[in-house]
Amino acid sequence: MAAQDAASGSSGFGPGPLPGRCAFFVQRKRRFCKMVPALGRRFCGEHGQQEKENDRKRIPCPLDQKHTVYEDQLQKHLKKCNSRAKPKPVYFVQDINAGVKDVAEIPTDQVTLSSLSKEELENLIIKLKKASNGLELDLKEQVLSHQALQEALNDPKNGDSAFKHLKQQASILGNMEKLHLLGPGRCFVEFGAGRGKLSHWVDIALQDVENIQFLLIERATTRFKVDGKHKKRDSIFERLQVDIQHLCLNKVPILEKKKLPVVGIGKHLCGAATDLALRCLVESYATCCNEENQEPVPKRTKNKAEGSSNSSNDDDNERNKEVVKPVAGIVIALCCHHKCDWTHYVGREFFRSVGLGPVEFHYFQRMSSWATCGMRGTITKASTNEESEDHANNAEELDQTYSKTETSSDALQRLLTVEERKEIGSLCKLVIDHGRIRYLQHRGYKAALQYYTDSSVSLENVLLTAVPDTTSKIQLPQISR
Repeated sequence: MAAQDAASGSSGFGPGPLPGRCAFFVQRKRRFCKMVPALGRRFCGEHGQQEKENDRKRIPCPLDQKHTVYEDQLQKHLKKCNSRAKPKPVYFVQDINAGVKDVAEIPTDQVTLSSLSKEELENLIIKLKKASNGLELDLKEQVLSHQALQEALNDPKNGDSAFKHLKQQASILGNMEKLHLLGPGRCFVEFGAGRGKLSHWVDIALQDVENIQFLLIERATTRFKVDGKHKKRDSIFERLQVDIQHLCLNKVPILEKKKLPVVGIGKHLCGAATDLALRCLVESYATCCNEENQEPVPKRTKNKAEGSSNSSNDDDNERNKEVVKPVAGIVIALCCHHKCDWTHYVGREFFRSVGLGPVEFHYFQRMSSWATCGMRGTITKASTNEESEDHANNAEELDQTYSKTETSSDALQRLLTVEERKEIGSLCKLVIDHGRIRYLQHRGYKAALQYYTDSSVSLENVLLTAVPDTTSKIQLPQISR
């Protein structure tokens, strides 16, 4: 030990420590520690412990190899390690939203796009264009805003990155308001919540509204959460750390207690997480509510004073019907189609109806990253670095990196120009998203896709919205109030 050598005077730096002082030699200061040790001890409290630790062995944690632990403290560490198996919450139901996995349907040997021949790639593009026939290729622009964010949008202290996120959040709230989803007596479930900023602004917009709840779903541990800003308010914020794949909403205690209609929201819900969230809402949750509420709703008697031509009352009645639906609405900003998964994808029925299957889906989801490669040159390195803290911008950066690997083949670059790849990538995204729209329509929802922000703000600028379709024959069950 260096301290012992120094204490014996063999360190080469003069005599040993002063009498009654610590015998530990501080290399940085090139002298002995001047602290006074306890009676009968050679080292002070700090350096005595340090000397012991120098002799202890650290080993990788058996639960998570990313961190180490002192060998003699292993058993104690295993009891409190963050990677230990924790008791599952009541709302955890294994793979409840995963979808049906057909092993025979999924090919085992999937090759990359760059390995495809020219004929195979051309055949895929023909299938893609055939599947897109009849689809609405030009989405409507719904770039809106909301008063709740005006002060933040006009604050010069917010930089370019913050301004872009605020514009997206303002447009999402504007679209929610247009669909009459911002109101009392609702539970807003934010999927992939992260820091919870979207729920934060929804709460600000509803600051004078009573009886609202917020459920923030995030599987990862998140720092710098904004949930704490709402502790002194009447609105209820609860964060659930669980994968959407295993989330059973009807078993969440606060939903069981009040049974408020749910509004599903999300800002840049990544790839397969969108499909998991849709299935969680319109299959798992709505089905459970349907089983619990088998009694028919009593018919409303008509007064003599009410005429059949009173359209305003009819509109109010229709709106009241929407309020009591288990899922009052869905508003999700989409992204990362290249991370979709056929097993979880909700639009498989649509794919089969146009003669497509898991093989085509595998290539379409890879080709979807081409939608951003055409705009790679318009994004500066500085702006990418500034925005790298946010999931949405990380997703865009990852999407562009992914597109580079998928278009690295010389054959691909000779066959398709950058603009053609961008057009095909956008078409792949549209076909995948239309499968989601068809899924929602078949379950009694009026669903739509629209651009909710400019591409200069976010390349992932498509918003999926859905509300119960009161004219549809398929009606969602009503919640007993």
